[in-house]
Amino acid sequence: MKTIGLIGGMSWESTVTYYQVLNNVIKEKLGGLHSAKCLLYSLDFHEIEKCQSTGEWEVSAQILSEAALTLEKAGADFIVICTNTMHKVADKVQEAISIPILHIAEVTAQVLKAENITKIALLGTKYTMEQDFYKSKLIEDGIRVLIPDKEDIETVNKIIYNELCVGIISKHSKEVYLNIIDKLTNKGAQGVILGCTEIGLLVQQRDTKTPLFDTTLIHAEKAALFSIE
Repeated sequence: MKTIGLIGGMSWESTVTYYQVLNNVIKEKLGGLHSAKCLLYSLDFHEIEKCQSTGEWEVSAQILSEAALTLEKAGADFIVICTNTMHKVADKVQEAISIPILHIAEVTAQVLKAENITKIALLGTKYTMEQDFYKSKLIEDGIRVLIPDKEDIETVNKIIYNELCVGIISKHSKEVYLNIIDKLTNKGAQGVILGCTEIGLLVQQRDTKTPLFDTTLIHAEKAALFSIE
C-alpha cells in the first residue's frame, strides 16, 4: 500500500471527511483491520486565506510546496491537496517535489466522462469559479462548464468562507445553494460539481434531483484506490 501525503487544514472541517473516506474505502476494498496509510500536514488556513484575498499566490505556493516536500521526506508516495482552490498552485508545488500530485479536477473529470457528462455546472470559491486553473482541466476533456451569475458567485463564496469553513451549517444557506443549483440546471447543466471541499457539508445528493459530484468524496476515494493499485 502506498503512503498518501495529505496537505489539509484548508479548512480542517473538510479534511476530516478526507480521513474518513480514505479509511472507509480501504476497509471496503481490503477488509479485515486494514486502514489507509497516510501522513497529514495540516496548514493554518488563516495564512492561506490571507494569501488568497490579497492575491499573494506565490506565497501560498511556497507554503504548500514546503508542506509537500516535508511529506515526501517523511515517506509519502504521492500528494493529495485537500482543497479545490489551492490547486491553482498545484503546478508550482509539483515542481518542488519528485512524487506525483493527484489533481482534484483531473479525477473529477474522469468521473464526469464515465457518466457521459458533457455540460456541467461548477460551484466553489470565487477563485475556482471565475479563474481558469480548474475549469481548464474539465474543458480539456471536452466538458462545457457553467458558473453562476456574478451575484450568486458572491453569495456562494461568502457562505463558504463565513459559514462552512468555520463549521456553521445553516438551513437557510442550504436553501440558497439549492436555488442556485436549480438555476444552473435550468440553463442546461447535466449536473453540478461541488467544487469546494466544504460544500458537501451543506448540500448532499438527497437534497436535490440534480446529479451532484462532490469533489471531496471523489478525490478521497480516488486517492484510496490509487494507494492500493
